[in-house]
Amino acid sequence: VSVDGFTVFLNGLFLVSGFAGLALAYDYNRRMNLDRGEYYVLLLYAISGMMLMASAADLIVVFLALELLSIPLYVLAGFARPKGDSEEAALKYFLLGAFAGGFVVYGVALVFGATGTTAIQGIAAAVNAGTADLTLMLIGAALILVGFGFKVAAVPFQMWTPDVYQGAPTAVTAFMAVGAKAAGFAALLRVFILAFPALESDITPVLWVMAALTMIIGNIVAIAQSNIKRMLAYSSIAHAGYIFMALVTFGKSAVAQDAVASALFYLLAYAVTNFGAWSVVIALERKEGAGLEINDYAGLGAKYPGLALAMMIFMLSFTGVPPTLGFVGKFFLFRTVLEAGFVGLAIIGVLTSLVSAFYYLRILVIMYMQDGEPQVRMEGWLRLTTILTAVATVALSIFAVPLFQWASQAVLT
Repeated sequence: VSVDGFTVFLNGLFLVSGFAGLALAYDYNRRMNLDRGEYYVLLLYAISGMMLMASAADLIVVFLALELLSIPLYVLAGFARPKGDSEEAALKYFLLGAFAGGFVVYGVALVFGATGTTAIQGIAAAVNAGTADLTLMLIGAALILVGFGFKVAAVPFQMWTPDVYQGAPTAVTAFMAVGAKAAGFAALLRVFILAFPALESDITPVLWVMAALTMIIGNIVAIAQSNIKRMLAYSSIAHAGYIFMALVTFGKSAVAQDAVASALFYLLAYAVTNFGAWSVVIALERKEGAGLEINDYAGLGAKYPGLALAMMIFMLSFTGVPPTLGFVGKFFLFRTVLEAGFVGLAIIGVLTSLVSAFYYLRILVIMYMQDGEPQVRMEGWLRLTTILTAVATVALSIFAVPLFQWASQAVLT
């Protein structure tokens, strides 16, 4: 394992995400009769796997971390058994996750065959020494990309996301949307930037297409969703596409550190906004599964103005409207992509952000311009999480430069 600035930044993000996940689950589990002690044990195992992923300096450790974070999430997705949707979510997540894990193992085996080592620094040393079989290593890198493309829900490996997000308990979905995505990108950034820069000419076009398709499909399909959990699932896919833009620049040594910093900053912005949005979803969700349609938010602005204001902040941050963290995160990402020379990809990112405004702002229209009787249940921890994330989404955007400088110190070694 490697303990560097990259590890420290991500470990902080995972620990804060763990606290937020606990805060959202504490009252939600009681309300939904899911208050069983193993929930918190599984959550801790998943966080441990994420932290190991951030520090993994060997491909075998990367795989072990992947399994340590994934297996508890498979169980948590089915935690609402015998509810059919939850069991279906767990089964789909498990089957596709195991399949994707097989790709990672096969890729690691091929990279080992090509270089004689699974250590990330050793792979780079073998390439520099001219002893690596680059063709075999390229195939291995492609298989590893497939496995982690599933974990971060990048197109074309996103099929599981809406069903799992909708069927899993909402508190699990909120944690999964941040933690699993951040862990997947942690592995992708470390492995590709440190081990595979020699494969830039072959892999960059593939990453470019994946980033573009992920942004386009995630945002366009989200428009058609009427269920808030499915809409946020496709939104999560779209945001994976934005972060993927930073990965596209992995072979450009001049902007590699900026790419890492912008990806980490965006993950932070996404985490804060995401937990806030899901806290509002939990507040409106009722035991019988009602309150999860977008139309259920009608009248929220009149009846619960504070909660509607918080949701407005989160939706504007997802869209990328100032003064929110989401705007600053997209600014740094687009700047990095432009500096690397990928102007077309940046244009696609801007245009898809405009598309996303339709379905994010539609929620504001429903909250403030339609009549309804929303039923809200806000317990102590849930209320605190909503308030803190709403304040942080705006306040941290004002102090974005020091935050980005901290992310810039998250150097990969």
